[in-house]
Amino acid sequence: MKLTLNIDPGLINQIKEVAKRKNTSLSKITEGLFKKEIQVEKEPFRMKGMDELSDWVKGMVAVSDPVPDFDHKAEYHKHLEEKYGK
Repeated sequence: MKLTLNIDPGLINQIKEVAKRKNTSLSKITEGLFKKEIQVEKEPFRMKGMDELSDWVKGMVAVSDPVPDFDHKAEYHKHLEEKYGK
């Protein structure tokens, strides 16, 4: 199926160079971007940009999905009491 897009000519030339270096087509790159956007929409609680992080940094993430009833303030005060006592 065909799709017409209006894109800045300078950007088109840059992405054509990227496609050439990756030995792929503009259509495949565009399709991949659209698929990625759809995937992000399907996973609203997924941390955005995780694919771009190194494995080392990803390993530092304790929780990927937020907990709605987590009381950060209470946990912080609990930590301070454990560390310094009352």
